[in-house]
Amino acid sequence: MREGKSGSSNQKPVAELFMTRFEGVFQGNFGQSTRYGEPVLQVIMERLPISTYFGLLTFVITYLVCIPLGVFKAVRHKQLSDDLTSILIFVGYAVPGYALGSLLLLFLSVNLDWLPLGGLISDNFDELSLWGKTSDLFLHTVQPLCCYLIGGFAFVTMLMKNHLMDNLSADYVRTAMAKGVSFQNAVRKHALRNSLVPLATNVGHQVTLFVTGSFLIETIFDIDGFGLLGFNSVIDRDYPVVMGILTLSATLMLLGNILSDALVALVDPRVRFE
Repeated sequence: MREGKSGSSNQKPVAELFMTRFEGVFQGNFGQSTRYGEPVLQVIMERLPISTYFGLLTFVITYLVCIPLGVFKAVRHKQLSDDLTSILIFVGYAVPGYALGSLLLLFLSVNLDWLPLGGLISDNFDELSLWGKTSDLFLHTVQPLCCYLIGGFAFVTMLMKNHLMDNLSADYVRTAMAKGVSFQNAVRKHALRNSLVPLATNVGHQVTLFVTGSFLIETIFDIDGFGLLGFNSVIDRDYPVVMGILTLSATLMLLGNILSDALVALVDPRVRFE
């Protein structure tokens, strides 16, 4: 009993142990990975470009497609084209990305042999020409990119449609049309800009998706990205890597919120930075 009391009295406080373990975090030193035996920053940076590649493509394609699609659906509300596109995007939203990935691999890779089974590049990638490398990367990107895109299409499209419909029924739009402004100009010059405000506030959340990825999609397509790294680190209790991932995610969330505020000020004429 005396030895137990003496041992417990010599233990350091939890806060001090935490500071000792992670004192180099702000200098980018997250310690050594217990699983890979390499510095945490090196482990993260090796996988960060892959997840950033898919995250950036997903972000750009989602907004480039869903904003015009939301405008189209709002203008043609309750018409056949609106109903058909709603069915398609909600069916896509109901299908999990990993389930779609399994189906794509089964039909496009196994049965039809049109696309590679997995990975991001082929084994002979370094031996290919520039056009061959571009084609190889494109073929490996198609299937996982479809799985990343399918979930966000419905949310962004319906968010755009609903807010545009609300603005089209607002008094300032009806007043503009009563003064002779055409419907197309009322949509383009008045309602559309105000409808982009909710999308601008959502950009901050989308930025964090650049690195989070999806460990299920990455597992199915054998992509060594950020999502799979985080999942394996939690399972293996690789705490330095987990700490590094959380720190990076929190930093990106802060930067994303700053970017959202800047975009809101750019889109919304009522908001100005002073």
